[in-house]
Amino acid sequence: MKTKLEFKIASEDWEFEQINELNYKTFVEEIPQHHRNDDRSLLDKFHTENTYIICTRGNKLLGMMAVRDKRPFSLDSKLNDLNSYLPDHSFACEFRLLSIDQEVRNLRIIQGLLVILARLADEKGYDIALISANVNRIRFYKQFGFKPFGPEVGTEGAFYQPMYLTLESSRKFRKKSKILSRLPSNFSIQNNQSVNLLPGPVDVSDEVKKTMNRAAVSHRSEEFKRDFNIVRSQLCKLTNSKSVEILMGSGSLANDTVAAQLSQEIGQGLILSNGEFGERLIDHANRAGLNFESLKLQWGKIFDYKQIENLLEHNSDTKWLWVVHSETSTGVLNDLDELKKICLNRNVHICVDCVSSLGTVPINLNGVYLASGVSGKGLASYPGLSFVFYNHDIMPSNSIPRYLDIGFYNQSEGIPFTISSNLIYALGEALKACNNGDRYQEIIEITDWVRDKIQDIGFKIIASKETASPGLLTISLPDWLSSKELGQKAQDKGFLLHWRSKYLFERNWVQIALMGRYSKDQINPLFKYLYDIENPVRRAL
Repeated sequence: MKTKLEFKIASEDWEFEQINELNYKTFVEEIPQHHRNDDRSLLDKFHTENTYIICTRGNKLLGMMAVRDKRPFSLDSKLNDLNSYLPDHSFACEFRLLSIDQEVRNLRIIQGLLVILARLADEKGYDIALISANVNRIRFYKQFGFKPFGPEVGTEGAFYQPMYLTLESSRKFRKKSKILSRLPSNFSIQNNQSVNLLPGPVDVSDEVKKTMNRAAVSHRSEEFKRDFNIVRSQLCKLTNSKSVEILMGSGSLANDTVAAQLSQEIGQGLILSNGEFGERLIDHANRAGLNFESLKLQWGKIFDYKQIENLLEHNSDTKWLWVVHSETSTGVLNDLDELKKICLNRNVHICVDCVSSLGTVPINLNGVYLASGVSGKGLASYPGLSFVFYNHDIMPSNSIPRYLDIGFYNQSEGIPFTISSNLIYALGEALKACNNGDRYQEIIEITDWVRDKIQDIGFKIIASKETASPGLLTISLPDWLSSKELGQKAQDKGFLLHWRSKYLFERNWVQIALMGRYSKDQINPLFKYLYDIENPVRRAL
């Protein structure tokens, strides 16, 4: 009896080797799209960004397709102004490299790949998919709801028709299709989605996904204004802050806004830095033309709070202090309560970057002058919104750019400019979970468990347990192992580690972020892989 067909997301080394071989057979030998080579293997140019859906029997790859959601797509390079051809959408993906081994081509394999594809699209929240269809297979794709657009692309012997499939068309097809509603008995489907261990974007709950996909509403409607202010109240309650303004943008925008407010202050400032994001605060301040001194430590070191106290004691001109709470680069958690006490005793305004601590650790911003945060990361919503918290009255200023003027936001009841209702409602849904007191303890417990496992294997973690921020583990790799190699191979195994940021890559560091929700069963296979790499006997072999 033949072994069952298995359908899954590719994760094993042998699977990726055969993916490259099948890619070559299809798109070099069968369709002359690429040049021949002696290895008879073709690595796709988007390989590290692709999610491969595959069909196997035993240890033999029979079929595949790749899914990718990072722009620019391959079609961006073939059609000018790709978006002008497409209906309105929020989150697009591109399906590519559909390939079935010539010896086994049949509808059953297409069926299984499409089942996994439909599940993946629902999980990711895609609302439109693009393909470059072989001109001889256009009718095949039309039956699944794909619509052709634009001119044909490609070269002689390898022409393709751009096509798209909307979420609405996909749902209609799936509702009436027997292909996706019933699987034959010789199918086995594995659910091997990648485990997201990045500091952002983090995985969001099904409830947040559903809320994000609601129809957009006008930011000027009375209903939205009411709901918008409820979200602001939720943020203030979470942080014990008097006021907050919500901006469309990243944490960098929020920190630029803090710098703009500090430009209105009389007197000198002090910026503390013990990592990449402390260095960025210095850059924000320099660009805003602020008058300040800086106290820089080696990355990962802990501040001597007595030293800071003495600096403020001997420099009465210092009127504000700016610091990162959770230093994302190293995983160090600076002591906000101690810094607040030092500043408040000397009438110094304290400003805090809470981008990575908001939603990850309890935060009390009472007494803080200005603080920044974001909607992603610890809050486990979609990125795209940033916050500036404050506890004092702020008036508009003509000397601050409109988009950075917190007083202007306050005067406009928080909505001076267009803002995404989808992001606001998704954030509101995510905040419900953040107000659950068990959330912080869950992050501490999973972080401590992962820390112990990593250290038992033999890897070095930058921040000690006593000084570390829950949810962040930065690992310093030995010279013989590159962060790129480890990060890419871990991705192939189904684990997304953070290593691509320049500051990590330059120091040969990788990072495990635990800001989402995880079970031990999800993460356990990572430790076996790391042990196999670190084990000295295996290295010697």
